[in-house]
Amino acid sequence: MMNSLWIAKTGMTAQQTQLDVISHNLSNVSTTGYKRNNAVFQDLIYQNLRQVGAQTTEENQLPTGLHLGLGVNVVATSRNFTQGSLQQSGNSLDVAIDGNGFFEVQLPDGTTGYTRDGSFKLDSQGRVVTSAGLPIQPGVTVPADAKSISISESGLVSVTVAGNPTPQQVGQLTMSSFVNSAGLEPVGQNLYRESAASGAPQQAEPGTNGLGIIKQGFLENSNVNVVEELVNMIQTQRAYEMNSKAIQTSDQMLAKLSQL
Repeated sequence: MMNSLWIAKTGMTAQQTQLDVISHNLSNVSTTGYKRNNAVFQDLIYQNLRQVGAQTTEENQLPTGLHLGLGVNVVATSRNFTQGSLQQSGNSLDVAIDGNGFFEVQLPDGTTGYTRDGSFKLDSQGRVVTSAGLPIQPGVTVPADAKSISISESGLVSVTVAGNPTPQQVGQLTMSSFVNSAGLEPVGQNLYRESAASGAPQQAEPGTNGLGIIKQGFLENSNVNVVEELVNMIQTQRAYEMNSKAIQTSDQMLAKLSQL
């Protein structure tokens, strides 16, 4: 079989994966705190038909070799953690991280998840939770008679209650950072888990140890650039078509060979 058939097949498979990644980015263009992905490609093993540097005579050696590649493969999806734009929402429980860091969330199994989505809510017990109902860590509970909620840039949560104009502190938001944020494991619902590749979380208050500050009344938009994704989509489509054309050409060449 002609190698070009297999090589072009790997190219089509890789471009299909690339399109899957692009489609996922575009579908999350309005997702709060979403970070875009991009596919990472790697060429496959080579057939070494003529070793570079091999001796042709006692005094001479080959300046180049003969290596035939066997295609391409997608080896990873790399996540871009650059900050998205901040959009004002006017909701006192909406918070955005201006800079580096993640909010901590308690997952149903008791472990800790991490998110950039600060669209928080109050549950029936007055706890500050995510849109999926997961409590933030450390826990913050707002009294039922609270009239207003204030969250400082350093994460200090204060409330004012009826009959007492003096703000009362009810909690402190903390954040975590990672040596390799791209190594975090995405688990859906705008959440990530710690992994061996991300390193251990480094917890601190907002505005310290390289962490960003908190902006109350704002949300972080997705960092997906729609124009860039559409350009990548067109490029992916053309690459897929060219690999398909290579298969057709190889098939026509084999048909000619069989007629000899």
